[in-house]
Amino acid sequence: MPECENPLWPCAMTGAAACLAGFDGITVIIHGSSGCYYYPTTLLHAPLHGTFILENEVIFGSEARLHEVIGEVQGTGKRIAVVTTCVPAILGEDIRSMLSSHDVILVDSPGFSGDFGKGYHAALSVLAPETDPSVAGINIDGVSLFDPFYRGNMREVIRLLARAGVPVGLILCRDRFDRVRHAAPFTIGTDGDLASGVGTFLGSTLGFEALSETFSRVGDALECADVEPVLADIKHEEERVVQACDKYLRRFDPPSVAIFSSFSYAAFAARTLDRYLDADILCIGSRNGKKEDLPYPVETATGLSDVQRLIGNCTPDLVIGSSFERSVKGEATFIGITPPLRGSVRLASHPLAGTEGVLFLIEAVLNACMDRQQSPS
Repeated sequence: MPECENPLWPCAMTGAAACLAGFDGITVIIHGSSGCYYYPTTLLHAPLHGTFILENEVIFGSEARLHEVIGEVQGTGKRIAVVTTCVPAILGEDIRSMLSSHDVILVDSPGFSGDFGKGYHAALSVLAPETDPSVAGINIDGVSLFDPFYRGNMREVIRLLARAGVPVGLILCRDRFDRVRHAAPFTIGTDGDLASGVGTFLGSTLGFEALSETFSRVGDALECADVEPVLADIKHEEERVVQACDKYLRRFDPPSVAIFSSFSYAAFAARTLDRYLDADILCIGSRNGKKEDLPYPVETATGLSDVQRLIGNCTPDLVIGSSFERSVKGEATFIGITPPLRGSVRLASHPLAGTEGVLFLIEAVLNACMDRQQSPS
């Protein structure tokens, strides 16, 4: 079995499952062992199915078991999607031939083929979303069940588009399957690491500056759009952030920060905290590599030992990341922005995108830093 290259970040199989399970009208079957089923189920909180292949199927083949599970989920009116895992891939089974008698979607995305993003985009390429010139509005990109902020991001961007009088096109990937070939001609994104490439991309919604530029392009692209209310809201909310951060800085020194996340979210957090809080960004540990140049130290952090080393070398006041980082943060305070986020209840739909996303991040950081400053030493 190939070595797990990035134990902090899900594999390609999980990425494919996240993409497919986000569409109403698709039933997802994980073709593999019980572990390959339970891992994405606990992360995605989606109704997945599994073949749970055992030693017998490894020795004599898994075709009968795969047909059995497909038979169990047929008749719901939903398209069936089968996602392969490492075991059948290593066995060299011809899954496509096995499925020739069934009308199913097959995504060959075993874990060792890459990371979460690789599998997510592999599933997208199989679904092959297309633009439809007759569809009005703007698509929302980068929405994934894996992201703890996906509901908040989706609702926030829908709110901003409604504020501008713009209808929502296709939401990738949280929409109806029958709409996948009817995307609008234009797209805005909530997570650049999961960009679909569908439609003409008008920009990101992470951060005030990006948001202003994106909605200015929306106004240029769509005659029906009135983006002035959105641009006014951005300016107003930015003033609130500046006031809150100035008040903090009159009492305390700027925080030193270590950030661990996927690159898109990490870059957003670093730029925001640098700009408004004059934070010292000591390091960024990216789960999925460096996607562009940043004025901060960026390193790919693929294991807990990498995280522990980076935190130990820079001794930050604040660590931003996941439960992994929380377990080795030492005396630093902590904010969670990337999965897994275990040991806490999450019910509200907090965003990182849009104006509310910036407000949420700054609010969380200021409260955490003030608690640290005021706690007994």
